[in-house]
Amino acid sequence: MSYQCPLCQQSLSLNERSFRCENNHQFDLAKEGYVNLMPVQHKRSKDPGDNKEMMQARRTFLEHDLYAPMRQQVVETLAKLVDHGTVLDIGCGEGYYTSFFQQYLAERDKTLDFYGLDISKVAVRYGAKRYPNVNFCVASSHKLPFSENSLAAVVRIYAPCKHDELLRCIEDQGIMLTVTPGSHHLYELRALIYQDVRLHDETAEQIEGFELLSESKLDYEMNLSGQQAYDLLQMTPFAWKATDEVRSNLKSQASFQCRADFLIRAYRKM
Repeated sequence: MSYQCPLCQQSLSLNERSFRCENNHQFDLAKEGYVNLMPVQHKRSKDPGDNKEMMQARRTFLEHDLYAPMRQQVVETLAKLVDHGTVLDIGCGEGYYTSFFQQYLAERDKTLDFYGLDISKVAVRYGAKRYPNVNFCVASSHKLPFSENSLAAVVRIYAPCKHDELLRCIEDQGIMLTVTPGSHHLYELRALIYQDVRLHDETAEQIEGFELLSESKLDYEMNLSGQQAYDLLQMTPFAWKATDEVRSNLKSQASFQCRADFLIRAYRKM
């Protein structure tokens, strides 16, 4: 499968180290092996997506495998529903989930090509350097650089995306897996920042053109060190609301109990 040009939507062909369309728009492979398909005119800021500090915190936290139970449940669901074709991980970050999915399914003789897409160039650069078996690209989740009906499955772990783009790119009877926060996800961490902690809404997305196949809830306690709790905070959107005092106190704690609460859903394109 090939990418689609983000400027004119024509198919891109790889020639040596460059992707080019029939209108001569060219996108070079970086030395790490990824391609940047985010034209300057599509950016809302100079360096969109997570910055280096957020990426480092997420990478450090995830490498302790504290989210591994969720990752395992997602890949087992994917294995039941998809046998061959192209799988896209939207909002892949530095490839912690994507690389695991690819390896797990390859070991089970699934003929799948894995792509990872993220708006953060620093995250994609790291992922491409570390995981050569995944095709990484810098691109917007709201304007996917893939042609119509070209994806067998899409995985979205907290990642936003336009529903019409999913409908356009996923093949008929193709699969979409989503991971969203359950009602009490990171409740204890959020209670340090907000006076009144609102529970996450657990209502399933209603996505035009897709039917909900399955839904499961995964809920467990994490026993974190102060540093792990600090890294977890730094990789979340509500880190911006945390005071210096909250950060300092969290980091100095010997242990911190925090709840992980995930909703994992599988949809099929009708």
